[in-house]
Amino acid sequence: MAGVDGCRFGWIVVVLDANNQAQFNVFSSFRELLDALPEIKIFAVDMPIGLPDRVGAGGRGPEANIRPLLGMRQSTVFSIPPRAAVYAEDYWEACRLSQMHSQPAKKVSKQAYNLFPKIRELDALITPDLEHKIFEVHPELALWRLNGEQPVAIPKKIKGQINPEGMQERSKILSRNGIASSFLSSNLPRGCKQDDFLDACANALIAKRLLVGKAQPFPKSYRRNSQGLRMAIWA
Repeated sequence: MAGVDGCRFGWIVVVLDANNQAQFNVFSSFRELLDALPEIKIFAVDMPIGLPDRVGAGGRGPEANIRPLLGMRQSTVFSIPPRAAVYAEDYWEACRLSQMHSQPAKKVSKQAYNLFPKIRELDALITPDLEHKIFEVHPELALWRLNGEQPVAIPKKIKGQINPEGMQERSKILSRNGIASSFLSSNLPRGCKQDDFLDACANALIAKRLLVGKAQPFPKSYRRNSQGLRMAIWA
């Protein structure tokens, strides 16, 4: 099983075996990642899967469902814009299309817009046939689950900068759940930040829960988009 998170130069993947022995790698594209790891049964990915054509007051669904669980960390869960906005060629066009396809009309956040290339990459690749192995997750929800269903009190970033205390707290939770401290302190390649790496580790532990049937979708009664893809975040 594997946890995946986006990073500056592509995607970082943390692979766990049955004994929680871990290894990681960075791939330039999600297709390259899948081709290099054909033996992996479950990928838990921190990226939206199942883009909505239109967004209503409640959003896509999963985001509103998990925010109340995350306390002070709920701001890490951004709303997923309509598909047309994600495929826009520039920020202002994305905002225009988002307003056109949402009710009430809503613009796109810069945080969301910066993720659009990776969202498009995954959206172009995934099909309902791949749903048995590729699942959407969110690292803060993953940590909530791994922390006895309590949100992590300390932010991982403050004003856009890594917060060492927050990284330490997340490492403690991951270590308690079986990932070796020595692995969590691995030297990382250029273009991969510590928060990307720890997020991928948390996602990998949710992939393990998925493999053994312990993970659940948020919301439980999830909907599918017009492409037939489920809209759910798993933990």
